[in-house]
Amino acid sequence: MKPIRLRADVLAGLTTSFALLPECIAFALVAHLNPLMGLYGAFIICTLTALFGGRPGMVSGAAGSMAVVIVALVVQHGVQYLLATVLLGGLIMMVFGLLRLGKLVRMVPHPVMLGFVNGLAIIIAMAQLEHFKNGEDWLSGTPLYLMTGLVALTMAIVYILPRLTRAVPPALVAILGVGLLVYLFGLPTRTLGDMAHIAGGLPTFALPDIPWNMQTLGIIAPYAILMALVGLLETLLTLNLTDEITETRGYPDRECVALGAANMVSGAFGGMGGCAMIGQTVINLSSGGRGRLSGIVAGVLILLFILFLSPLIERIPLAALVGVMFVVSQQTFAWASLRVVNKVPLNDVLVIIAVTTITVFTDLATAVLCGIIIAALNFAWQQARELYADEHLEADGSKLYRLHGTLFFASTTPFLNRFDPANDPARVTLDCQHLSFVDYSAIAALKTLRERYAKAGKHLQVFHLSERCKKLLKRAGVDHD
Repeated sequence: MKPIRLRADVLAGLTTSFALLPECIAFALVAHLNPLMGLYGAFIICTLTALFGGRPGMVSGAAGSMAVVIVALVVQHGVQYLLATVLLGGLIMMVFGLLRLGKLVRMVPHPVMLGFVNGLAIIIAMAQLEHFKNGEDWLSGTPLYLMTGLVALTMAIVYILPRLTRAVPPALVAILGVGLLVYLFGLPTRTLGDMAHIAGGLPTFALPDIPWNMQTLGIIAPYAILMALVGLLETLLTLNLTDEITETRGYPDRECVALGAANMVSGAFGGMGGCAMIGQTVINLSSGGRGRLSGIVAGVLILLFILFLSPLIERIPLAALVGVMFVVSQQTFAWASLRVVNKVPLNDVLVIIAVTTITVFTDLATAVLCGIIIAALNFAWQQARELYADEHLEADGSKLYRLHGTLFFASTTPFLNRFDPANDPARVTLDCQHLSFVDYSAIAALKTLRERYAKAGKHLQVFHLSERCKKLLKRAGVDHD
């Protein structure tokens, strides 16, 4: 590795580790867990996916989307059941990757991807607002002014520094600079230590202390499946985004296997489950992190913070971290999606808005699923409208129908309405050279058409079927001669 590349990855990893800390602590608290569980999960998952995953430069850790999923489980059954859920969820992720199902991410349309990115950008920004509260009450007076001023200073450094030099990551300079300012002047603002104390020892191996029976499986399986689904979705979509930013190609199946294995190790060592984190990934990439070393450095530093550096790390002002995350939110949001509103089909605009809104108010899995369904229905509707027919009478008195388009469940009714068995001549020919049969509905439609002509005492001849269509019809037992 070139020295310049090595230096860039190390600095990017250092910057990313600072950004991981408050997020992982906050997500652990959301899930009613000890903050150290979030940090152990971040160390294990970030390090292992960086080492063995299929997307260098992408950062994984204890993600908020997965924390929300397991809150009810922790409240009702306790931490040990959560650890078992993380183990099972990791196993499901590994199986998903081993079956090479990562390519299914190709089924996610671009408008859904834009909605996902915009929704997470809004969530990142909204999560920072919690730091402007003291308990349940919003800050006011001097604490609010100081917090706002430090956040603004942090954002200004991140935006302005790249115009002066790119030798160091601007987010790192902002965090350390604002931290030094607060320390030297003794400014009374909240620090990372006010969220939680992060001092601890090495994570230790211990299988979850639960009864290993079918009753336990019945409790943890629904949460594990949902956790795996959310984690895989967020990881694969973040992988796609990383591919676009870096203009390189990742390997989704390998990433899924590595993520699953990392979750299983995390569960066995008392850590939370996790997946790719889009905010921290953007920080890493914008700080120059492109190789595996950046993720390894970020993960290992989390462990060093826990073991040795907690007194220093706990002095980092929350305002500095909040400012960096606000910049990340702004950089993550796909502003181009606002400029294309009048340039793309209305259906695609609605998909972007729907996925963005659902991501903010529910969860990622629901949003992406709804987006795919909306996009699929729109595609089916448009394809059904593309079906058309040329028809004319032949010299021998027969009638020729030449169909163009795709015959599937949404286009069978327009297909059947193209024909007139009652008034057509005794012999009718259907030319399928430009017609594709896609599903069983298409086969059933052709069978229905034959029956209608037979009932009218007329003969329908079908020709120019593709080999694939012939196989479909033969398998279904439909005569196509």
